Amino acid sequence: MAVWARHVSRWRCLLRTGCPGRPRGRGYAQAGRGFARSALLPSRNDVLPWRLQACRLVSLGSCSSPDSAKDGSFSSPESNLPSPVKQEQAKAETLPDLNAKVLYEDWDDVPPSSALEEISEEEAVKIIAEPLLPLHSSTLRDYVDHSETLAKLVHLGVDLSQVEKRQKAGQLLLTLDFEKDIKKILLFLKDVGVEDNQLGPFLTKNPYILGEDLEALETRVAYLKSKKFGEAEIAQMVSRAPYLLLFSVERLDNRLGFFKNELGLSVKKIKNLVIRFPRLLTGKLEPVKENLQVCQIELGFQRNEIQQIVFKTPKILTASKKRLKQTFDYLHNIMGIPHHMLTRFPQVFNSKLLRIKERHMFLTFLGRAQYDPAQPSYISLDQLVSLPDEVFCTEIAKASIQDFEKFLKTL
Repeated sequence: MAVWARHVSRWRCLLRTGCPGRPRGRGYAQAGRGFARSALLPSRNDVLPWRLQACRLVSLGSCSSPDSAKDGSFSSPESNLPSPVKQEQAKAETLPDLNAKVLYEDWDDVPPSSALEEISEEEAVKIIAEPLLPLHSSTLRDYVDHSETLAKLVHLGVDLSQVEKRQKAGQLLLTLDFEKDIKKILLFLKDVGVEDNQLGPFLTKNPYILGEDLEALETRVAYLKSKKFGEAEIAQMVSRAPYLLLFSVERLDNRLGFFKNELGLSVKKIKNLVIRFPRLLTGKLEPVKENLQVCQIELGFQRNEIQQIVFKTPKILTASKKRLKQTFDYLHNIMGIPHHMLTRFPQVFNSKLLRIKERHMFLTFLGRAQYDPAQPSYISLDQLVSLPDEVFCTEIAKASIQDFEKFLKTL
């Protein structure tokens, strides 16, 4: 548009002055005096049509001259100019124009295609549309093909079918970036001591750790080290209790203080206790309080006996109260095992009650049910519940495994 406007301005100059520009030199001055202005310009009545026609020619970009005056039209003013003036005008028009250069450069910048632009069928066939993500889904399986994070977690061994059962765990994984958010947590877990082949099962049980702040996790590990837990012990605790590192330093400190006060054990024994059973630090405290009361009030154990039982078998603190009372009732009231013997072999509370009944009844049938250490043919509670069936039959019951299986069919 800048070029066209320039031409229009030049035509207006010609109409006003009757010359293409201010000529230089004597030859040009004499030539200017040699022709009449009336020969260059149309009459006053025809000025307006001539101007409109000139502008029309310029706007159309035509370089050809209009028809001669014979058919009623006016000739171009350039056709009536002397040849030196025409050459000067041609030279002036061929000079480079910086504005035109900028305009041409603008034409090279092709605007981006519009979404409403029509395309051919061949171009449409070449377009590859990505499948849309489901807006709602009850399983992470629908997102695995669209999420690099989920695909890499599956490669690590994470069971997404178990993860999606945990509250808001699936939503958390979909919002995380593997390189930015997850990779640093995996490296941290390896530094703590979690084995490579355990990363998948670990994250399956505790996917929430991927959303934790790395600095907070490092602070919790540093706290455990300050309590004289070794690196191997911390690795064992974290692997056995995946939720351990989700607990803040204050919460971990409160848990350790709780067990020390409730059980009355030394710091060394408390430390040994949580290393062997770290879920005491991550589980609920109400069942622990209830089981301690059951052991003391309903089962009749003394405080020092409870301390020995818990230290040897810490799992008893989280056991079912109903199963705990049923097992004690059979051992103490049916088999006649006193409290002090149960305190020496508290592992019997971890055994299935059916296994204890079957073996005790078989020994009673054979006349070998003797649990008093002062009597001959004494059978310890540990031998009663821990040995495999074949070893129990041959070494304890002095019978064959076939005899034991036949006896069980009679029950």
